Amino acid sequence: MIYEFEGKRPVIGKSSYVAESAVVIGDVVIGERCFIAPGAIIRGDYGSIRIGDGTAVEDNAVIHARPGETTVIGKRVTIGHGAIVHTPIIENSAVIGMGAIVSDFAHVGEWAAIGEGAVVRNRQEVPPESIAVGVPAKIIGKVDGEYKEQWERFKSIYERLAEKRYPKGLKRV
Repeated sequence: MIYEFEGKRPVIGKSSYVAESAVVIGDVVIGERCFIAPGAIIRGDYGSIRIGDGTAVEDNAVIHARPGETTVIGKRVTIGHGAIVHTPIIENSAVIGMGAIVSDFAHVGEWAAIGEGAVVRNRQEVPPESIAVGVPAKIIGKVDGEYKEQWERFKSIYERLAEKRYPKGLKRV
């Protein structure tokens, strides 16, 4: 469901897909070729949300922002199932694992990988191409070329789901 809130209406790229059971509210901009899965909640009610082209927001993820602040999610980011993203900056191609939390004013660098269930704390910095896991999240390594190749394939799958497969293949029964 897509809702206007207090005169602010979401802007969604024409080639993006938003599941019927997803909720997108208010001051939200979603780029092209994005996939917003069933149960995702993207609330731009008292803050703003900006999501770049080719980003996938998987099932039951929650994206929100503090009052008067902006959550910024770059291009080709993957937000895993059940993740919570609240007022950070997430750079291009980052991967936020299932059930992870990325808290207020955190900064996740380009191609950084946040492990499943990890908690990136308020104002924490995760450098580009770093792997962070645990509670609180700690850097344990660097993303390599094989990891990037694998995730490029996954990201392309979600872009195809958004542009072609879901709009043509999903049928209510």
